[in-house]
Amino acid sequence: MVKIRLARGGAKKKPFYSIVATDSRKRRDSGYIERLGYFNPVARGQEVRLTLEEERLEYWKSKGAQISDRVKQLVKEFKDPSIREKRVAAQDARAAVVATKLAAEAKAKADEEAKAEAEAKAAEAAAEAAAIEAETPAEEATESPAEEVKEEKAAE
Repeated sequence: MVKIRLARGGAKKKPFYSIVATDSRKRRDSGYIERLGYFNPVARGQEVRLTLEEERLEYWKSKGAQISDRVKQLVKEFKDPSIREKRVAAQDARAAVVATKLAAEAKAKADEEAKAEAEAKAAEAAAEAAAIEAETPAEEATESPAEEVKEEKAAE
């Protein structure tokens, strides 16, 4: 039975797939009957991402060739490129939502740290003020009331 499927090529971490018609009993990357196109999933800039010979694909389908699921998706995308644009737009939208959530979490964490720091400074200032008040009233209390009472009695 003839199958139309992907045969992997390219370097490690940089895949490049050929769309081939091959005997279903053969291994993925072994010899094939005919190359029908290619798929470059990591295409950047002006590089062509997907190329397909539709006439040859139809010929093999007419002969009874079975098409793999991924190749079916790629054929659909090749015939209507807006499918890919919609998928990329959806991925971008999800990425934007995730980025917004991360930014909100980071801002909340920063606000929380700033609040904790402000509370720590306020506690330090209150402790210093309490320490100063603890020292000053004790001295004034021993000197001031006794001296004032003596001065008031002398004045009378």
